[in-house]
Amino acid sequence: MLKRMPLFAGFQPRLVQDLRDYNRDRLFKDMGAGATVGIVALPLAMAFAIASGLKPEAGLWTAIIAGFLISALGGSSVQIGGPAGAFIVIVYGIVERYGLANLLISTFSAGVLLFLMGFFKLGTLVRYVPVSVVIGFTNGIAVLIALSQLRDVLGLQIDKMPADFFQQIGTLSRHLDTFNPWAFGLAAACVVGLFLWPRLWADESGFRKKLEGLDRVSALKATSRVPAPIVALVSLSVLAWALEMPVETIGSRFGGIPQSLPTFELPSFSWATAQMLVVPTLTIAMLGAIESLLCARVADQLSDRPKHNPNQELMAQGVANAVVPFFGGMPATGTIARTVTNIRAGATSPVAGLVHAGTLAAVVLGAAPLAKHIPLAVLAGVLLFVAWNMGEWKEFARLRQFSNHYRLMLLSTFFVTIVFDLTVAVELGLVLAVVLFVLRQSEIFRAEPMVAEPGSLRYKLYGSLFFGAVAKIDPIVDAVERSPCAVQVELDASQMLSLDTTGLDALEQLHKALHKRGGTLTLTGLNEQPRSLIERSGFGQKLTPPIG
Repeated sequence: MLKRMPLFAGFQPRLVQDLRDYNRDRLFKDMGAGATVGIVALPLAMAFAIASGLKPEAGLWTAIIAGFLISALGGSSVQIGGPAGAFIVIVYGIVERYGLANLLISTFSAGVLLFLMGFFKLGTLVRYVPVSVVIGFTNGIAVLIALSQLRDVLGLQIDKMPADFFQQIGTLSRHLDTFNPWAFGLAAACVVGLFLWPRLWADESGFRKKLEGLDRVSALKATSRVPAPIVALVSLSVLAWALEMPVETIGSRFGGIPQSLPTFELPSFSWATAQMLVVPTLTIAMLGAIESLLCARVADQLSDRPKHNPNQELMAQGVANAVVPFFGGMPATGTIARTVTNIRAGATSPVAGLVHAGTLAAVVLGAAPLAKHIPLAVLAGVLLFVAWNMGEWKEFARLRQFSNHYRLMLLSTFFVTIVFDLTVAVELGLVLAVVLFVLRQSEIFRAEPMVAEPGSLRYKLYGSLFFGAVAKIDPIVDAVERSPCAVQVELDASQMLSLDTTGLDALEQLHKALHKRGGTLTLTGLNEQPRSLIERSGFGQKLTPPIG
């Protein structure tokens, strides 16, 4: 008697597996890594939320709540979840077109879709997205993130930035006369500092070598472990406050960050608005799935922990995105920068992710009043640095090494992402990938003539005879129809790898043309898949000799 499997038998968080052989040494490593990542996540979470058109606390509590749930329920030992730069353009567009309440509904609906994708084991489907499409939209998003930050980098007096690419450029150009050199100086100093800080403390750095002979080198080396975004955030905020720089801050724009827990609220919902949110929902779900699984694959390459479970990871992402909207949060996914930081800090299990969320919550609840002094130009500098690291710019220089098909998919996805929309770009990229794949496979198939006796024709088939290649059977049909007498056609199919129903129909048309003139069709050397289709269709009985 068959045993019925429990409904959620496939729901197996990695945390449960990692705790089976957990020990004190791993706990200390995870606590140190989690605290480090929690500090790194502080400026990023605020910057992502502000750039998305939301209040900074939306990003902070998304990093805390979603980060905790993704680590507790996910399929990776070291992945860190939270708000991501890839969502900035999407979220900003949704807020502009549909409003904040509908963003929350879209995020919740996307969470449900992500959970169902994982539950029905569709996690591996994301790997079928061509790398050229992924690079194209990733670089396009990076450009849009950088463009969206120019307002705060230049300190321009713009009440609200539009979501459209050309409108953004027009708005920025019309307000260049409000340029604020103080804001630009802070943003530039932030970018330069983020670039130089890790290089100052690298093992081969001359600066570090000079410190090795000092008595207090241990204290100075401890400084090197402070994350660069925190160094930039604290130092430049203090500098702006001390010099009373005339720049916009979190306090001046948002009134600061509440020093309290978020409240549970139900967003207003109606079926009329829900029908308009199908595309935004699919966009969030698709981008969340791609980003989280790409991040998990990067983590697998950098960590010695067991490989991630893509379906479990999607279910965790789904739960997180279904929960955070009720606390005013934004979409969340796996984040590569924080995950890499987590791995390099020595994380061994999802406990580090839980500590990261706890650390961030403690900082928010304990030091929220200080956040009002943070200049928005500094956060914009952080995002410029994130956008630069997010893009794979070397791929543009390497395009000459690849085929025209690859270049077309990457560049079209890149430009459509910038000018139109990420969803349209990915759809276009996938359509192009399918069309170009069909063309490539149709070029591979060929029917080569062979030496034959008088009154007969012989051909050898190579590749796959499918809907994209059936035109290459037409010359054989034409040769039969031009023949003044009945002919026998023999097709050597030993090198024909596969056959679809359209290819089968082309063979049947060839047989009909032969049958009208009293000729016969013979297929030899059939492989397993073509033979099976021919037998099941009944066409094999019409051949000479019959098959099946």
